[in-house]
Amino acid sequence: MKRTNDGGARRIVVISTGGTIASRWQGTGYAADASGDDVLATAPLPEGVTVEVVDLFNVNSSRMTSAHQLALLRTVHETFADPGVDGIVVTHGTDTLEETAFLLDLHHADSRPVVLTGAQRPFGTGDGDGPGNLYDALQVAASVRDLGVLVVFDGRVHAARGAVKTQTLAADAFSDPSAERLGRVGFSRVDIERQPERPAPLPLPAAALTAAPGTADAAPLPRVDIITHHSDGDPFLLNAAVSAGARGIVLVATGAGNATPEIAAAVAEAVARGVLVAVTTRVPAGPLAEIYTGGGAVDLVAAGALLTGTLRAGQARIALLSTLLAEGATAAGDPARGTALLRRLLEGPVRAEPALATGHSRSASAVAARA
Repeated sequence: MKRTNDGGARRIVVISTGGTIASRWQGTGYAADASGDDVLATAPLPEGVTVEVVDLFNVNSSRMTSAHQLALLRTVHETFADPGVDGIVVTHGTDTLEETAFLLDLHHADSRPVVLTGAQRPFGTGDGDGPGNLYDALQVAASVRDLGVLVVFDGRVHAARGAVKTQTLAADAFSDPSAERLGRVGFSRVDIERQPERPAPLPLPAAALTAAPGTADAAPLPRVDIITHHSDGDPFLLNAAVSAGARGIVLVATGAGNATPEIAAAVAEAVARGVLVAVTTRVPAGPLAEIYTGGGAVDLVAAGALLTGTLRAGQARIALLSTLLAEGATAAGDPARGTALLRRLLEGPVRAEPALATGHSRSASAVAARA
């Protein structure tokens, strides 16, 4: 379906993937089954926007797989092969939206925006937040440039990197606990307040070209597991992940990145076997730091693990996956190269390019005035 408002000055493609924004009552609970056209029909269009819909798949995001995410990554790249497209909005469930957004951002080299949004209340409910979020996402996609992949929710604009779901049910579902929001949207204007931090983008991985969610003949993808440390935590699950064939492990440590001597020894053994290990924390905000020994971050880094900065578990796992998929399996076959690439993705240096937007952004006008 195509919808136009005021001559179609900006052409936006909406890629529908399911989630609460597309969920209807199934008798015992809600599940995604509304089409992208149905979802789009609930929202007004911003002035001067033309919208086209791609129904990619329709799943609850707790059932999202790497194959789904890679298929979406491929679709985004294919969509941007058309120079007439001005931006993309992805409607997505909130449970794994942060992971999908970060994967897209790591491989996003286009100046045109990709904006992810969704809903906390199901499709068709009287107080649903989906229509407003979709309107805001379309407004942002039609307005900004050179900001990478964004998350737009409840009037707030977040960079993909660092944005996590912080509310299970409330409308303001997303934030970056370690950084300020990127901007805000409302009253037909988009205000961008800071430049996001992004590493140099990766090329489209070969696995994205063959990703086929739900098919028996889909190519196997690298196994990357997440292991959480806790009181009485031991290396059992970490060792089990290695035995199961994990090529990457995210250790969710305590504090600023601390575990036990036994876990540090297990990390050293995993690294010696060619497994990439990244250490994040259970704590919602703040960076990791090499402060403590006795199994702390000092020992984990000495064992060969990398600290994830302010990235938390889901996005750290995506960084590992993208590293393993880089240039086929080349990075994984060369431990030093794989470690160097993973370090770059985790550190995420600031991009120097200015943020550009059109029309309704106060900060965009200031950037344009300096140009």
